[in-house]
Amino acid sequence: VQLVESGGGLVQPGGSLRLSCASSGFTFSGYAMRWYRQAPGKERELVATISSASNNRNYGDSVKGRFTVSRDNAKNTVYLQMNSLKPEDTAVYYCNVRVLRSDYWGQGTQVTVSS
Repeated sequence: VQLVESGGGLVQPGGSLRLSCASSGFTFSGYAMRWYRQAPGKERELVATISSASNNRNYGDSVKGRFTVSRDNAKNTVYLQMNSLKPEDTAVYYCNVRVLRSDYWGQGTQVTVSS
């Protein structure tokens, strides 16, 4: 299983970013995918979950109404569209999949929201 995140960077408050997570080594279309984030000195936080067929999406309270998770099963990729970004969204963002009771993680992509 391999997960590779991209799309992070520096953005001003109120701005937008779109993260991508390219996946391989498993049957992507058969598994729910998750986005987590971890800020310095804080625990890893679940940001969003999307079911295998995209019919069920859930968000952490801190990002509801601002972030949207989506996936393209033909491209084995999951996305996180982040709008109205706030300084408190600054963190390393990771995608995650649980396959056969094992959790797999990407290397993460840094998102910094600052003026």
